[in-house]
Amino acid sequence: MRVENNVFTELLKPINRRAFQKIVDRGGGDAYDKSFKSWSHLVALIFAQLSAVSSLRGLVAAFNAEFAGHYHLGVKRFARSTLAEANARRPVAVFAELFAALSGELDRKARAEGAEMLRLLDSTPIPLSRFHGFARSNGRIHGLKMHVAYDRGADRPYRVEVTLANVNDVSVGKTTPIEAGATYVFDKGYYDFKWWTGLHEAGALFVTRPKTNTAFAVTVERPLAAGRGDGFTVLNDCEVKLASKGDSKLPMRLRRIRIARDVVSKTAKEQIIVVITNDMTRDATEIAALYKARWAIELLFRWLKQHLKIRKFLGRSENAIKLQLLAAMIAFVLLRIAAHVHRVVLPPLRFAELIGRFLFARRRLELIEAPPPRYLVPSRWKSPNQLELTYV
Repeated sequence: MRVENNVFTELLKPINRRAFQKIVDRGGGDAYDKSFKSWSHLVALIFAQLSAVSSLRGLVAAFNAEFAGHYHLGVKRFARSTLAEANARRPVAVFAELFAALSGELDRKARAEGAEMLRLLDSTPIPLSRFHGFARSNGRIHGLKMHVAYDRGADRPYRVEVTLANVNDVSVGKTTPIEAGATYVFDKGYYDFKWWTGLHEAGALFVTRPKTNTAFAVTVERPLAAGRGDGFTVLNDCEVKLASKGDSKLPMRLRRIRIARDVVSKTAKEQIIVVITNDMTRDATEIAALYKARWAIELLFRWLKQHLKIRKFLGRSENAIKLQLLAAMIAFVLLRIAAHVHRVVLPPLRFAELIGRFLFARRRLELIEAPPPRYLVPSRWKSPNQLELTYV
């Protein structure tokens, strides 16, 4: 008889256990917690993300209560102190490498044929309280930053790094591998002329916004083929060069495009946006649309903060918080893979809610929203000597 997996087991299927154990062995993931393996730790933190528990005590109680479903997961019951110690000591690199592997798997399943190589770079703040002594302030928030590189073509985050809040975005951006032929879109946090030059010399394109104090000299006025786009109007397109002292010798041509966003209400004022790019091929409307596409990574951050557990943390150490953030990203990628593999047509929010509701139920993911089959009560044996009453 065929055994149907529960929803949680089916969701974890993309994780190759042997490959994960090799990652653990390379990173020394089980060096300090031999009784509570990295796999059990990973399953526990993903369960915390999907079931929306907000404390260690609640996580342990909720997970241990589903003991009947632990066999197929390959885990056992655990204590709160065991999980707390693992959060404080298990290397973050183990979860980071697993995330990278799963992101590559999502790329193979989700990428549309002929999709543009568009890379969005941004970071989101992770505010922490004064009880987190390791946290730092950048003048706006006290805590950490989560830096994400997002592949718009496959709709997937492919690189994640968690740093202190006072680490500049461009410092992390410089460590991102550059892909020739890709277009990188980022905001003013990645403002570094030397890094821009590196992107250009590697055969990549970039679209960003300049700072207001940057001086430009116009060299060529370019004609506008089509100035109207979705929600914006291109006002001006010209080739420029940096006019600041010491910057005018940079080995690349630049374009400056002025864009007016549509006014959405009578009280709103027209907003002018200026973008800079080294792309000399696309027309101005396409480049403006590329910068508008950066909103996709903002929506990702909003979704993560609203629907996964990255506001309340299961520990106060820097290591524990980083592990939880990586577990949130792994849970997000697993949901995306499951939606593609099982051809789920539900909205991502609805799908995530149902997954959390039926983690240990035996349901097919593609039918997770369907009601269970009607249970038919078997007919009872009736004695010929029994009086039968019929109610009308």
